[in-house]
Amino acid sequence: MNDKHLSTQFDAELSGVSTRVLEMGGLVEAQVAQAIYALVHYSAETATQVLKMEERVNQLEVEIDADLSAIIARRQPTARDLRLLIAISKTIGNLERVGDEAARIARTVQRLINTGVFSRIKLPVSDVSFESELAVASLRKALDAFARLDTVQALEVIKQDNQIDQEFDGLMRKLITYMMEDPRTISASIDLVFVAKAIERVGDHAKNLAEQIIYIVKGTDVRHNPVETVASVALQRN
Repeated sequence: MNDKHLSTQFDAELSGVSTRVLEMGGLVEAQVAQAIYALVHYSAETATQVLKMEERVNQLEVEIDADLSAIIARRQPTARDLRLLIAISKTIGNLERVGDEAARIARTVQRLINTGVFSRIKLPVSDVSFESELAVASLRKALDAFARLDTVQALEVIKQDNQIDQEFDGLMRKLITYMMEDPRTISASIDLVFVAKAIERVGDHAKNLAEQIIYIVKGTDVRHNPVETVASVALQRN
């Protein structure tokens, strides 16, 4: 078997893995969106659907990890290709954790519905919804950047993470005010704190995914660096 044929097979295997990563990404994106829908519309049925989707997300993570291991064992990839495979492994780990955050939100919604709190007190769920829109948009952009290995778009995701953090901080201040003004809201507000934190973590995972894209393309680990440093790497010519 000649080298060209081996290379063609390897490229096909990588393409297949990348397609499954994007499938997994689409699932977790839908999970987060549905979890917030369940919160805003007090839908126990939608929350249950989110939890059912978690099983498929977990299954995909295991299957993709197995594919990566098989490729490494069979192909003995070069340093650059091995870097890609390692980055994909980290990417699916981040996506699985996004699914975990969505499931956490869904369980919180179920608890709030079961306690009847939605019918007794008003909560700032619209603020949570806006934070979620930012996080889901960031995740979607990161997945699009992964599909095209676009470091410019990946850099945009990293820059947008600060806006999600600001929304989270603002929501924390509002929830503290709610609890101070009406002690009846304390329990439910604490639940919303955990929901808001879960959404903030979705944004963090989108940022992590974007950092992996830059690592794949540029070969430089940009984690834990200021945005200016990341930008210099992401925008440099190869």
